[in-house]
Amino acid sequence: MPEPLDAALTEVRALLLDPALTRAVAAGRRRGHRPSVVRAELRPVTLKAGPRLQISTSDGARPYTRNVAPGVEAGAAVDALLAEPFGNWHVETADATLQLRVTKSGEAQVHRAAASRPAAEPGGHDREKDYLLDPGDPIFAEIGGSAAKRRQVDAFLRALAATLPDDLTGPLRVVDLGCGNAYLTFAAHRYLTARGLDVELVGVDVREDQRRRNTELAERLGWADQLHFVAGTIADAVVEPAPDLVLALHACDTATDEALARAVRWGARWVLAAPCCHHDIAAQLRARPAPAPYDLLTRQGILRERFADVLTDALRAGLLRLHGYRAEVVEFVDSRHTPRNLLIRARRIGTAPTDAQRAEYRELVDQWQVTPRLETLLSGAGTDGPAA
Repeated sequence: MPEPLDAALTEVRALLLDPALTRAVAAGRRRGHRPSVVRAELRPVTLKAGPRLQISTSDGARPYTRNVAPGVEAGAAVDALLAEPFGNWHVETADATLQLRVTKSGEAQVHRAAASRPAAEPGGHDREKDYLLDPGDPIFAEIGGSAAKRRQVDAFLRALAATLPDDLTGPLRVVDLGCGNAYLTFAAHRYLTARGLDVELVGVDVREDQRRRNTELAERLGWADQLHFVAGTIADAVVEPAPDLVLALHACDTATDEALARAVRWGARWVLAAPCCHHDIAAQLRARPAPAPYDLLTRQGILRERFADVLTDALRAGLLRLHGYRAEVVEFVDSRHTPRNLLIRARRIGTAPTDAQRAEYRELVDQWQVTPRLETLLSGAGTDGPAA
């Protein structure tokens, strides 16, 4: 439930000046306001002169770091930062984690959690797995916190972190196409806001009951002003304005192609797509003999199905490259946990394809006599306009 902002910031102040502080980050901005710096990070350090509170700020171009002494100096520095109209505070101590987000109405939405494990001894080694989203985070009480789910959430967030630049600032518009029960949608929102980003996230699923369920969960978590759900198809759901980041996680067969096509038409800056199944190309391979000398590659059904998976995603990556993206296919999560473990990760660079790249793609398609669904969807298509 929302809380008075002044009271919540008083709690944040106490944690920032607590000797148990390990790290704190302030970023984002409140509605209608802009802080004098885009990000501030605080952490305790030990210098020859004794313990200090290190404060690192950035104006978006250059970082600035200073070390302030405990007591009056640290209190004044912390008060100055709390007076800035930051939209998010993330504070970690040895005992607890606090996440504060300022709502559009100017109230505080606060999540508190006990530390999931004791802090490592100085000079020692923390042998516990370092999750990007704390396994003790309250969100897992809502989306489920099994070990397998935490592994998949962490693998996805690591892929997301590797995709977005470290110095990303400003509002980030995200759409999750085919979000289903949206547990990765919620995890993405939690992680991105913890990074201090101002996130607007839309989840799209064809089922109205999923929309209602996910909307109720967003309201229960206090995120309804930043996390919205709509019922509709991947190809036609209304999403405005155009997103910066498009997610499509385990969309089945050509639904992945529909998601990639929308991302291209939107001119999305980043795309993360985890394909689920590849029936379309597999059916085309069954319908005609393999080109020589590859008959052995597709004669056995299981080999033909696996080859169809590889060919489909290779052609998807090639098509993204022809439409101004740098695309790579990487492992999403360890294959021990799921056989559907590939992720297409793309970043829009806006460069025109070379004749050699066009020829490379066309030669592969012609040799296997297939027509990728993504090619059909993008044929002659313009864009809905790059995300601003």
